[in-house]
Amino acid sequence: MADSSMDIVSKVDRQEVDNALNQASKEIAQRYDFKNVGASIAWSGDKIVMIANSDERVLAVLDVFQTKLIKRGVSLKSFDTGGKEPQVSGKEYRLEGVLKEGLAGENAKKITKLIREEGPKSVKTQITGEEVRATSKSRDDLQEVQALLKGADLDFAVQFTNYR
Repeated sequence: MADSSMDIVSKVDRQEVDNALNQASKEIAQRYDFKNVGASIAWSGDKIVMIANSDERVLAVLDVFQTKLIKRGVSLKSFDTGGKEPQVSGKEYRLEGVLKEGLAGENAKKITKLIREEGPKSVKTQITGEEVRATSKSRDDLQEVQALLKGADLDFAVQFTNYR
């Protein structure tokens, strides 16, 4: 019998993020507490820019957007504002966030180390580009790896694809 395998990746469904952004934009336009404060949220290239007339309002816009992301099934670990505070630009406050995609070399190494130390011994891992391939004779071992990674406190989102 052939080995079973799966890919461990970190990807974001752009359409779901776009839907969440559109929903947040509509809610901001309709909510009473956002009237006459110049609050908005929109794409700016690959970044998402939130604007309002005070830093509290910008953080409220961020909260609305994060709520919409959660409802659409997008992990908050994949949206990063860089830990920055809202920046003053003239009379408005701006906050930019980016979507984190792909497993950088350091994150891929974290995953392989975690599987090697705490996962089943029969599972072999291999880093290929921005994903990690896990192979094993047993599908049950791969499911254990999935449970291990879902339960781990990683600072990035992981998904499992090509499960064969």
